[in-house]
Amino acid sequence: MPVKIAIAQIQVAPNQRLILENISWQEFEEILDDLGEHRHSHIAYYRGVLEFRMPLPGHERAKVLIGDLLKIILDELDLDLEWESLGSTTFKNQAMQAGIEPDDCFYIQNYQTMIGKQRLDLTVDPVPDLAIEVDFTSVTQVSAYQALGVSEIWCYKKGKLEISVLENGQYVNALTSKVFPDLPVLEGISLFLEKSGELPMSALRREFRQWLRDYLV
Repeated sequence: MPVKIAIAQIQVAPNQRLILENISWQEFEEILDDLGEHRHSHIAYYRGVLEFRMPLPGHERAKVLIGDLLKIILDELDLDLEWESLGSTTFKNQAMQAGIEPDDCFYIQNYQTMIGKQRLDLTVDPVPDLAIEVDFTSVTQVSAYQALGVSEIWCYKKGKLEISVLENGQYVNALTSKVFPDLPVLEGISLFLEKSGELPMSALRREFRQWLRDYLV
């Protein structure tokens, strides 16, 4: 007789992944309920494969910094760009058999729809316009994002920032952002990520804001 273990008993070490296979959608939903909202691990689910990943502190710092620099861009550009962020919210769609928790995410074109949103239903609500992922290497993650149709992902892995845009249902690397096509996002953010081992985040934010203002003059 198989032994059943409560999902809450499973421990994932920092910077490690745990993959469970043949997980039905109902089981996926029950696991999410069992885990609750107050946890550190992130999940990705696609067609029966459920993955848990536990980030390191360096992962969290990079995620926060990239998100902060993105917010500075949104604030400084004279484009009347409003935005909403739902952080690491669980995005799931049973019809697509896909679920994902990004490191961070932003609604820009669709921000008005998300103001004050307490619960998500992806049968009627849009997915984020842009997601941020650190160490974006998992097949399950990529498949879930593709199925849900998130149009742009900023990926930070192995010390480099990459922009992945969705084209014909597949992610391809791009040199520019769809949201900021005239801004050297890769150059600018990569430059300050390289400095992140030497300066506090507060100083990096100030220097990046000045760099951006100088570029926009």
